[in-house]
This record gives sequence, C-alpha cells and structure tokens, in this order.
Amino acid sequence: MILFPAIDLKDGECVRLKLGDMDQATVYNTDPAAQALAFENEGFEYLHMVDLDGAFAGESRNGGAVDAILKAVNFPVQLGGGIRRLDQIEAWLEKGLARVILGTIAVRDPDLVREAGRLFPGQVAVGIDAKGGKVAVEGWAETSELTAIDLALKFEDAGIATIIYTDIDRDGILTGINWPSTLELAKAVNIPVIASGGLASMDDIDQMIDPKHVILEGAISGRALYDGRINAKDALAALRAGKA
Repeated sequence: MILFPAIDLKDGECVRLKLGDMDQATVYNTDPAAQALAFENEGFEYLHMVDLDGAFAGESRNGGAVDAILKAVNFPVQLGGGIRRLDQIEAWLEKGLARVILGTIAVRDPDLVREAGRLFPGQVAVGIDAKGGKVAVEGWAETSELTAIDLALKFEDAGIATIIYTDIDRDGILTGINWPSTLELAKAVNIPVIASGGLASMDDIDQMIDPKHVILEGAISGRALYDGRINAKDALAALRAGKA
C-alpha cells in the first residue's frame, strides 16, 4: 500500500484547495522542487502532482515547476491536469514522468484514453473525480451524468495502470477518505484504485492497513501532511509494519 504525498501546482506554487475551489487556495511552499525533494528525503516512494491551472486551461500551465521537480528527485512522479492529447502524453513521459493522469479527456474522449493505454501501457492513469456521486470535469467546474463506476468500466483491459478516485466533497477539508465509495469502485473493476480526497489523520492510515482495503494500490495525502496532522515518518513506519 503506497502513501502518495501530493503537490498541487497553482501559479508555480504548492497549494491545497478546499473542495476544489481555486479561490480557496492555501500556499504551502513557493518552491515545488524543494517540496518534492523533502518528500523524497522523508522516505516517500512515489509523488502525485496536479497542475491545477492546467486542469482549467486544458493545457500545461506549470510546466517549469514540473520540470524542476523531475530534475530534483529520483522517485517516480505522476502528473495530471490539462493533459488531453497523445502528443502531450508522449512529451511528458519522455521528460521522465512515470505516469500521466487523464481526467477530463476520459469523459470527453474515452477512445483516446484507450489508445494512450495501448501506446503507453502501464504509464497512463485515469483520474475519476466525483461530486455528489457524479464525475466532474474541467478542473471540477462541470459535472457529468456518469457515475465513477460507469466511467471506470470503459477502460477495463485497456492497459490503464491505475484509477485515482477523488471524492470532491471531501477534498481538502480533512474529513477522512470516502472508503466505502472507493472500495465499491475497486471491487467493480480489475484496474488498481488509489484513494484520494480528505485523508485526515492516522485513522486513515489505519484504514489503509485494514484487510478489506488491501485491494487498493494506495492513498493520496495533501493538506494533512502539510499541516502536520500526519507525521510522515510515523505514517510510513506504520504502513511498513502493517499497523498504525
């Protein structure tokens, strides 16, 4: 089970949003590369990143910050936000990303996502962000009529590495992961699932270790790590020991 520290990029800085609202952004570090290196030095094994500006614009807006992070660290990095074309996917992978995360385009053009999975097997993740049970797109600004499971099933046997499931109603407010919905999704598909949105405390780390959740690939933590509600050393030690 992997604990992914999160770096969300807005205007070249590390921020966390509340409920996906760009107007409710808290800046935690003005040097994203330094933050990424700090996470690596703390013992994390994989970094999760989102270009928030890119998610709204439909193309990269924090490329310089991402490039600096890739040069600064050695652990694998996955990135989402505004990646919507095959040439963009290829370019980012050539720069050294381990995985690209496709969100809005998974709703708009699922055939492109399946083609990406075929061309870059194991290097494409699908980000499914749900609000009120429905998939949200365009940086969470719009809600579709699809459920998370409806969307995930479109990508079975498509070479997709993982699905990152975010409950927007919990994101950034430290109320705990929506474990029931995440587990329901994980049981419905053969693709590994990563939990995201609301990870709040060591109670969530304990849930990661719970036998009923071991089918998940891991969980993403943002604000709880930045605020010190979760001590990185303690959390990683607990996960390695199998207890929290």
